[in-house]
Amino acid sequence: MPDDTPRIARTTPCAVLVEAGKTYFWCACGRSQHQPFCDGSHKATGLRPVKFVAEREEWVWFCGCKQTGSAPFCDGTHKTL
Repeated sequence: MPDDTPRIARTTPCAVLVEAGKTYFWCACGRSQHQPFCDGSHKATGLRPVKFVAEREEWVWFCGCKQTGSAPFCDGTHKTL
């Protein structure tokens, strides 16, 4: 049975300057060595990365704790961990 429990990668969000039109895959499992993005480590889990396409260049706060209710974005859940 796959381990589908997200690991807490960090207890703070990840600020990333995204590029307009670029596609990103946010790590939902917490196992990636390239946080906050996927490196394929989820393959032994029931979890899958979340696709995000940047509409414009801007700073985005990606969830680092993997417990957010608004994936892939930080919703402040890390403050309760």
